[in-house]
Amino acid sequence: MSGTQMSKERVTQVPTPATVALKLEVVVIPVSDVDRARRFYENLGWRVDADFAADDNWRVVQMTPPGSPCSIHFGKGVTKAVPGSVQNLYLVVSDIEPARKELISRGADVSEAFHFTGFGGTRVAGAAPNGDSYATFATFSDPDGNSFLLQQIKTRLPGRGLSNLDVPNLTELLREAEQHHGEYEPTAPKHHWSDWYAAYIVARGRGRSREDAANDGALHMKSLRR
Repeated sequence: MSGTQMSKERVTQVPTPATVALKLEVVVIPVSDVDRARRFYENLGWRVDADFAADDNWRVVQMTPPGSPCSIHFGKGVTKAVPGSVQNLYLVVSDIEPARKELISRGADVSEAFHFTGFGGTRVAGAAPNGDSYATFATFSDPDGNSFLLQQIKTRLPGRGLSNLDVPNLTELLREAEQHHGEYEPTAPKHHWSDWYAAYIVARGRGRSREDAANDGALHMKSLRR
């Protein structure tokens, strides 16, 4: 078999999608002072899920950012990584400026928004000029220097929306749909809420923004009245 044929085979072979759910739910953050780290993240409004200690040499704290399915762990004896060595953990937001303002008000030293001239390009001050999702960033660090990268995503790429929903995530999505439906209902003809909810949730699952999903719900209701 020639090298060209082997190369083509490798390109055309597509791995079978995994069928077992593998949910990344915890990232370990190395810190030098556990209590200081806990105070910092609590001030940001992150939920304290657990704080366990076995003795003077072992302690683990779990905290979760608002709206995140993934938590962080830090403590004593939980990692050999150097404090401050974790860099650019992504925190996705739908609107970067309100997120920056809230974090700053809670004590984080957040950079101004910035973007890049292209993949691997130069960092430039200010939001991405065309407003593209995935293209606008800001950054901040905890007291040890572990850094987080805010990334603005208004509309997700196809296939990267809400998937593998569990009860907490579905509950949050239904509350979100309820809020937007409440804004739509007073101006709409009589209808059953389930029709609008279905269109909204499917749109969000396909990566549409909240505003676009609300418009999709309204368009779906209009199509039912034809």
